[in-house]
Amino acid sequence: MTIQIRPYAEADVTAILDIINDNILHSTSLYDYEPRSLAKQSDLLKEKTAKHFPVIVAEMDGKIAGFGMYGEFRFRDAYRFTVEHSVYVSNEFKGKGVGGKLLQSLIELAKKQGLHTMIGVIDAENTESILFHEKYGFKKVGIIKESGFKFNRWLDSVFVQLILEENT
Repeated sequence: MTIQIRPYAEADVTAILDIINDNILHSTSLYDYEPRSLAKQSDLLKEKTAKHFPVIVAEMDGKIAGFGMYGEFRFRDAYRFTVEHSVYVSNEFKGKGVGGKLLQSLIELAKKQGLHTMIGVIDAENTESILFHEKYGFKKVGIIKESGFKFNRWLDSVFVQLILEENT
């Protein structure tokens, strides 16, 4: 099974929405409570691309296996070389290399855009995601205790960072 990475198209939004809403309802990957509507998800993706941030999908056997994107880390001028990324994989395709292909593609796109650092914010209970990011060179750089509340409990956020270019 070959994994094809490409920019998302409007026709992909329903599959992306299914992946997002599954994560909202059944995990702490997203700190949202309510499933998103198709219109809201479509608007969020259009907003990313309008700001020249990539939204990419992984396709396997004609199905959307996952997607990834990045956008502003914070909204101050000095942060313009830092982005926060997200990678989500459909349950059907987990463990098949989809997440790695998406993350590697996002890293390469960020380098081509002249960005300096990529941040990920991961729920501390999601050790699988933390280890996944470390495999691709990300380092744990901080924890914000009890920063989220979902499923009737406080959640800690782990910040991971990858420097895309070293200062010389």
